[in-house]
Amino acid sequence: MRIAAAILALQFGWTMPALAQGAPPDAKRPMAEMLPLFGKNKCAELRETAEQLFCGDPDLNALAPKLSSAVEARLSRILDRRAAVAENVEWIRARDSSCGLFGLQPVQPGSFASIKACLTKATQERIAILADENFDCLAANTTASLVICADPELAIADKDLTTRVVALIAKLKEDQAKGALAEFARWTRTRDRICELDDKDNVPLNELESAEPCLNDLIKQKLAEVAAARGDPRKFFGKDMLSPAPDADAVDLCVGRVHSANSCENFLRISRVIQLDVEASEREAIVTAAVEMKVLTPFAVCSPIASGCTGTCWDLQTHQPKAATNGRESISVGYRVTVEKSFAFQKTKDGSWRCSTEALRPVEYGTVQRGP
Repeated sequence: MRIAAAILALQFGWTMPALAQGAPPDAKRPMAEMLPLFGKNKCAELRETAEQLFCGDPDLNALAPKLSSAVEARLSRILDRRAAVAENVEWIRARDSSCGLFGLQPVQPGSFASIKACLTKATQERIAILADENFDCLAANTTASLVICADPELAIADKDLTTRVVALIAKLKEDQAKGALAEFARWTRTRDRICELDDKDNVPLNELESAEPCLNDLIKQKLAEVAAARGDPRKFFGKDMLSPAPDADAVDLCVGRVHSANSCENFLRISRVIQLDVEASEREAIVTAAVEMKVLTPFAVCSPIASGCTGTCWDLQTHQPKAATNGRESISVGYRVTVEKSFAFQKTKDGSWRCSTEALRPVEYGTVQRGP
């Protein structure tokens, strides 16, 4: 499945010019004098100093496509591609700040050599580590993935499953592939809930060893399903469209449908769903759950994306929902959005449960904050 070129360009920053805003004109003069390709490559159109350096310096400019190719190669072998793109954006920001670059602040001539050396070293190291398939585990950021990567047998089985699922998804058209990716991501979150790892962020790994047999069983079961499909993705995907019970899994599927209806997948990724309460009768149920989402692409704090995909507008100062305004602030990559909401379900004639909540608005509680 291909990631849209425009999304990659946005995440890699320097691969596509963006109009400069806010930088004083005279601040660019020394930059232009230090960068031989500054005029030829129209680097003045780029907004941030780091982007201008990679645009205008011959050595750094030669590294940019190599990094892009290394990232794309990694994307071709993993499932959570958009999360990997977001992780790369965070790495770029960390690299720039560690090398002494901050937004629009220009580079002084006396600091240029050391900053260039730092950027070169960090980028070369990143290109090398992206080529190592073990990095896919090193970059894991969920409790379950850390448990898996800490056990060689689990890590091998999980890598085998990922490889096989990627191969199946590659046979699908783009719209079908999006649905397949979302379905497998839901299975992963369900696996984590079954193995009681969905809310163990601060628990030491040595205290989570009891979850390993559970993970092993579920991964092997999924591998058996892949084998039974015999290379036909239609026989593997499309199995979790019904909810056997009104619970966190049902809410996960419900939120996924809301996100799909509002084209949220390019902006947010559901990272976990935690059931808080359930009130059920024979035919109806209300499930209250906390839904955590991670931001993959920036969006305005009060916009159709904010309202349709998170259920509310946001105040980045208080980290709380707020009334609609015309503010231009954006929630950027690296933020985590969590909402609590009650979802209504009805039991169908075949015994499954259908979500009758079609929108996330309004939410009962919410927070938005930067950090893992």
